[in-house]
Parts: sequence; C-alpha cells; structure tokens
Amino acid sequence: EAIKFLVILHRYFEPTRRSLLQLFQLQQACIDAGGLLDFNPQTSWIREDLTWKAASPAPGLRDCRVEITGPVDCKMVINAFNSGVATYMAKFK
Repeated sequence: EAIKFLVILHRYFEPTRRSLLQLFQLQQACIDAGGLLDFNPQTSWIREDLTWKAASPAPGLRDCRVEITGPVDCKMVINAFNSGVATYMAKFK
C-alpha cells in the first residue's frame, strides 16, 4: 500500500519536479557564467507597495534563543555577541 502511494505521488509530481530541476540547472549555469541572482520581476508590485507588511511572528518565535557550542575563545564569544540572539550560553569544561 505504501509503494502504491509513492507511485501515485511520483506520477503526479514528476513532471513538476523535472521542470523545476531544469529551471534550477539553467539558473545555476547563469550563475556559473557570472550572472547575479535577482528578484522575480512579476513580484515587483509587492516589493514596491509601501503599505504591505508581513504578519508578526508567532509568540513562540519572537524571542529566539540559540545555543552556540564550541571552544570558549575570543572569536566564538564575539560571534555569539554579534549573532543577535537574546541569550548566549558558553560551555566551560
């Protein structure tokens, strides 16, 4: 039954997957040739609309805390302070 489900998914999404893969390969070739990434011109209207705002993050995501583990040396501490997180935990052994 699981194999049948996977076959259905494959048949349904394979054309889209191949199309996206081909688009990715063309874009990668352009980048490899020195081209730069840019925004999709079809979505310029949303970037130019000064009244458009994204929704606020969910309450659980507003205060992001990250544990940075590694040696407690100057470089690691500077990286932690510059990371923008509210809390930094150093691990002294």
